[in-house]
Formats: sequence, structure tokens, C-alpha cells
Amino acid sequence: MSAALLDWPAAAEAGPAQAGGKGWQLGRMATLGLPVPDGLVIAAAASRERAEDGSVPPELLASILEEIHARGWGERALAVRSSAPQEDSARASFAGLHRSCLNVRGAQALATAIVSVWDSAREPAAVAYRERFGFAADDTAMAVVIMPLLPAVASGVVFTCDPLSGRDDRVLINAHWGLGEALVGGHADVDEYRLQVRRIDDGLEPIEQRIGAKRQQTRERADGGTELAETPRELAQRAVLTAAGALEIAALARDAAAALDFARPRFDVEWVWDGERFWIVQARPVTASARHTYPALSQQPSLWTRGNTKEILPEPLSAMDWSLYAIAADRMLTLGYELGGYRVLPGVAHASLHHGRVYLEASLIQWEGHDAYGIAPAAINALLGGSQGTIAVPAPSWRARAQRGGRLLRFMRRSLKKRRDAAADLARAREQARAWCAQDLSQGNRGLAALLRQQVAQVRAADELFFLQGSAGGTLTTLVDLVDKRCPGEGQALTAALMAGGEASVTAQQGYDLIALAQVAAGDEAALAWLRGAGRDSGQWSVQLPQNSAFRREFAGFLERYGHRAVAESYLRQPRWREQPDYLLDMVASLVGRDAEALRQRQREISAQAWQRLSACTPAWLRPLIRHLLRSAIVDCNQREAARSALMAYFEAIRRLAMKLGERLCSDGGFGQADEVFDLTAEELCAVAEGRLGLRHAKARADERRAMRLRWAATAEPEVVVEHGEFAAIAAQSTARAVYEAEDGAWFGTPIGAGRASGRARIVRDPREAGALETGDVLIAPSTDPAWTPLFLKAGALVMETGGYLSHGAIVAREFGIPAVANLPGILGELSEGERIEVDGHRGRVRRLRD
Repeated sequence: MSAALLDWPAAAEAGPAQAGGKGWQLGRMATLGLPVPDGLVIAAAASRERAEDGSVPPELLASILEEIHARGWGERALAVRSSAPQEDSARASFAGLHRSCLNVRGAQALATAIVSVWDSAREPAAVAYRERFGFAADDTAMAVVIMPLLPAVASGVVFTCDPLSGRDDRVLINAHWGLGEALVGGHADVDEYRLQVRRIDDGLEPIEQRIGAKRQQTRERADGGTELAETPRELAQRAVLTAAGALEIAALARDAAAALDFARPRFDVEWVWDGERFWIVQARPVTASARHTYPALSQQPSLWTRGNTKEILPEPLSAMDWSLYAIAADRMLTLGYELGGYRVLPGVAHASLHHGRVYLEASLIQWEGHDAYGIAPAAINALLGGSQGTIAVPAPSWRARAQRGGRLLRFMRRSLKKRRDAAADLARAREQARAWCAQDLSQGNRGLAALLRQQVAQVRAADELFFLQGSAGGTLTTLVDLVDKRCPGEGQALTAALMAGGEASVTAQQGYDLIALAQVAAGDEAALAWLRGAGRDSGQWSVQLPQNSAFRREFAGFLERYGHRAVAESYLRQPRWREQPDYLLDMVASLVGRDAEALRQRQREISAQAWQRLSACTPAWLRPLIRHLLRSAIVDCNQREAARSALMAYFEAIRRLAMKLGERLCSDGGFGQADEVFDLTAEELCAVAEGRLGLRHAKARADERRAMRLRWAATAEPEVVVEHGEFAAIAAQSTARAVYEAEDGAWFGTPIGAGRASGRARIVRDPREAGALETGDVLIAPSTDPAWTPLFLKAGALVMETGGYLSHGAIVAREFGIPAVANLPGILGELSEGERIEVDGHRGRVRRLRD
């Protein structure tokens, strides 16, 4: 094949610069296992090398004809289609501007069609479009796609979101008889089908169908080319697609969108039905659709924040991670409002991936908190963390206040029952996860796929856990506000101190149990020698430790309780502690000699000092209410941590099942390592196991996404992504970055743990690399998750770049009574390893100490 001609794999590899947008996407789809007809691409560079008369160079035409005959297309009608480098991109579609020629027959007609496509890049409308979108007006390079013309009984377009309403949970299908030119050119009154995406199983269900008149259709002319003709009466009034057909092509289009971009699968997909099967002939990102939001936000920008998500999900997500989190995040953020009877806007995303990372739509979340319960946007931001600004909200009417009061009462009444039921719900979830982990996985791949589908659906439906995860901030916010009114400027710090030493959360208890393990190890001479020995094989602990070892027995019990957790546990690709206990054993060795009672004594002292301060500015009659709110806030935060632990138990079971399938796919010669399957969505992994997605195509999807994930990981993500306008107020927000005051030589962030401490700064980016951290050092971290808890047991204070008042680090720092400050973006780059600093958890201040 000539260097100027690309088959589908070559087009996918060449990229849009040479294959053009359309050719590149078709090549990718063919490589990723989508039903794309065979085809080839004339590279864009060839359009710059025409013959002097503007025709196709003879040697290039000869190569094209040779390739066409080699493929058996010599007697077939062809489609010759434009594929400009900028075409069909997320930025610009060029829809209808460049020429495509259908029903092309013979060498001369083919040469004429290629030149016609090339020339269309120079037409005034195309030039103006390029200028409008900032492309060079003289950049007229044009690749050309050549494909056999499919015998189109029907054709159409599927939008994997609804561009008319902007809803992401809807799929819109346009369908027409014959070729697609009448539809694309606006000459046809098409059939329309709307389908709803089901949350639990990611399936589809029809919700609306409209049958168009379809008076004209495009058909092939016998002498080449196409023409508009009257649609036969028996077809004009008949639905193009059956219910089953609509579901099939919608599912196929959604699979194509996810394969091309699982992070933002908003595509319009052109299809053809040949009477037997559906084919995809084009796919491009949706570049324009209605904005789906609340009316009050329609003139304000969308503010996407990393906030607390940067703490639990600091790195880019894999496709399987996102197939779970996309639904979980939405439910966590909306269930509390639904409980009060507030109608959350359906079909709008509260979480999205930007640069591979999870961002929350802060403007949306702020509005719902304000509109549902009257919570100030600034208070919502304090819980979210991050550096986004606040939205503008109108002054509420008396009617709105009354409605919010009623909702709040309903929420309190209904949430009390959910809180009372929480212990039973959590126990059921843990028991279910244990049962899943005990399942026999020796059955066939189809059986494993059925188990995976069942488990994923149950996790997506785990509303009882999502409620506990997402609704823990209401009582805490009320308490902070009440304390702040009595002790102005001290609400966050005093509340943090009051919560020190309360009933331990599952995460704090994990820390206490590690200290207890270290104490057992200190009294078990053989175990301590093994822990500190250079030849320790952590994976063989149960074999290498003596049968009568007290530490061996206690460590087995610890893994029974906490083995489902891990470093960076939010990612399914991370091995659980039950699989790889190295980190735990290192922590046990480092905690030998640590006194848990001294930690508890510090907590009692901090709490007592806070009560003393609060009593000085609070009347006696108000103190019982504060104590009640304090108990409730501690319960809420503890249940939030327990729900997270239960979700991680579910994740362990799903990981175990996915890894089993991954091992089998390795043995089948597809994947190199079992954990590569996490770069597939859960639905795609099931499709591979059931034989609906080819192994080499699945590997191509995983390889492409893994490469993209690594590129994302190598780039720094912005703290806030602004869409639908600009937000000038962000620049004025004091939370926009770590605020440095030169006069005091200090940084100010969010106080999340009370007290004051000084010590050497220890910059730790990964808890497994904390060997230099000594008792009393100040732990400086980008973010923390439960795997960091053992370090809290040694640290004298905590400083985090990210996190809000309800983040994991904040909850555990308050429990342990550690001075802590969060939401200091860039602080790791400001401080130096080993320098002495002071952390004032009361003021939210971090400052250098002079020698």
C-alpha cells in the first residue's frame, strides 16, 4: 500500500493530523471493536501534492485503484467522504460544510469525487468556519475516507446525550429510510426515539417515540450519485425502528462513545441498517447542546472543583473506577435533598472527569443546598473544600423560607430513622461483601460475568451507604454556625476541639488497633525480630511466623477486620491489605513503643479546654443543645467513615472477581497482566467474558486508556474548571490558594484540628514513603485517605494541600486531637523538608519558625 494510503489500524495510529477527524475516529472504532465497514484513508498530506491541473496525481490514483481492486471493491458503489484534520473534533464538527460523494462508480468518477472533497475545504463557508473557531484560514489540508457504500435500508443519528434538553441520562435517535443525506441535509421529517438510561444496571428503556412523515428519502441513482425521491407510502408512515432495534442501536452508540472517550461519552453517532445488522459510519463529539441546569444558574458559570475529591481520588481514574463513581458521587450529593422532599433536577451531572480526575459541580451543589434548605453557598464550600468561588443567590421570599423549613423538618424526621437503621445497614453490607469474597470463582467466564454484573448493580444501588457518606455535614455545619455565633471566628476550631476524643470511628479504631498490634509485637520476641528482619516476606507472614505466635494470631484478626482496605484504596486497581500487607507490617514496626493512652489523654485535655472556652461565651441554657448537636455530629462523621469502609469491602469483592477474569484473559493470550482489566468499564469486562467483545479489541481499549491515564497523571490539574462563562470573583476569593501574609510569614487555610504544635516539616507524598517521619514531626501531605491514619498516630500536627471540614483527614485529625490545617494549595512547594514550622489549628495558620 502507498504511504499516502492508510488502512483502519494505520489511520488510528496516524491521528487526525494525517487521517483527519473522521478517518481517525473510524480507524479507532474499528480497532476498538465497533462495527465499522471496511475502508481506507487518503492521508491529508496528499491533498497538498496535487497535479498541476489540480487533479489527483496519476501515481496516487493508480495506488488507490490497486488497493480498491485488491479489496474486491472494483464493482461496488463507493462513498468518498471528507476528513479534515479539524473535523469531527470536540472543538468543531464542520457538519455539512465539507463534501461527501455517495454511489461513486468507476475510476474517473472516483478521481472527480476525491478532487471535489479536496476543493470543499476552500469553499467560503468552510473558510469562514475555520476563522470563527481560530483555525488558520489557509489550512486546507484534507484527508479522504473511501468506503464501500452500504445498502442502506435505513440510516440515522444517535445522540448519546439529549442535545435539545442537555440531559446526560437520555439518548436521542433520529431515523429515516434510505441513505442518510436527506436526514443530514434537513430534507426529511424523521422518526425520533428517546430512551432513558437506567441508573442501576446502565441499561436503557424507551420513554418516547415520534413517527415523522418521511416524505422524501435519499436513494442511489443507477448512473452514479444520489437523488431525493418520494418515500413509498407504505414506508412513510411506518416506524423505521422496532423497539428492539432502537434499544440495539442506542446501546451500540453508547458503547462506541464509551470506547472513544469513557470520561466524556457525549457523541453523535451516524449509523446505517442494511436490513440485517447495524453499522457505524461516523462518530464525533457533541460540540453544542442545551445547558441543563436550574434556572437560577443559567446566567452563572459552572464551577467544577477538585475540593474533597482530591483527597480521596488524587490520581486519574480508570474506566472501571469511573463506571462506579459516576453514579455513587451523584447519589451521595443528592440523597439528602430527596429525603426532605426537594426535587433534584434529573439528568444533570454533579461529578465529572476533567484531566482524568474527579471534579464536583460546585455551583450546582451550592444552589441545591441553598434552594432546598437555605444553606449559605459559603457554608457548602467549607464542606466541599477547594478554591472555587460562591454563586449569587436571590434573597428568599417568605414562601421559600417556609418551604425550606418544611423540607428541613422532613429531612430531620426521615434521616433520624436512617441513622437509627445505619448499624443494621452497615452490618448487612459487610456481611454481603464477606459472602461475595467467599464465592466460588471456578465457574466459566459467563458465570463470572453474571456475578460481576450483579455485584456492580448492587453497589450502584447502595443508597443506604451513599446517604451516610454524603449527608454527614448537616449537623456539623449547624454546630459550627452556632458556636461561631457565640464565639465569633472560632466556630471551626472550637468544634474540632470539642469532637476530640469522642467515640472512635472505624478509621480511628483501626489506628488504635495498630498500636495494640505493636504492643503485642513488642512482647513477642520472634515476631519483633521477623518484623525488623531484612529477609521478611510479608506475603508469607502466616507461614514464616510461628504457629503459637501471639502476634500472628492478632494480625490475622486485624486483617479480618481491615484487610479490605489499602493504600489509595479508592482505586480498584490497588491491591488490598489482605493481598499485600507490607505497609501494615511496616507501620506496626514503626509504632512499637507508641502509647495510645497518652494520645487519649491529649484528646481529653483539648476537649476540656474547648468546653471551658465555650462556657465563657455561651449561656447555660444553650449548652445542652450544643452537647446534643456534638453527639449527633460525631455519630454522623463516624457513620460516614463506616460507610466508606463498607464500600471498600464491596470494592474488594469486585476487585477479586475482576482480577479472576483478568487472570483468565491473560491465559487466553490477550492481556499481559490481570490488572489491565481495570481500564475497561464493568460493562465492557462482562462483554469480553460473554464473548460479545473480542479479546484483542478489549486489549486495544485498555491499552489506549492506560496510556491516556499515564499522560493525565504526568500533568498538573487546575484546582477549578470554569464552563459556560468566566467567574471573576474567583480571583478575589481568599480560598483560591494558600494565602500568605508576608508580615507574619504565615499561610492561612481551613482549621480542621484544634491545638497548636511545632516541629520539623516532613513532606510525604505517599504514606508508604514516610520512613523519615518521627514522633512529633509535622506531617505535610497533598491529601490523605484512611491508609494515612497510622501516620497520624506519630505526627505532632498535620498540614494538607487539599480537603475541607468534612474530609477524611479533618474527621480523623479531630478525633485524635491533632492540630491540623487543610486547603493550602501549593504548600508542599513552599516548605522545605526538615525546617521547623508551627501549626495553629485554632487560627488555621502555618508559619515558619526562626532559629
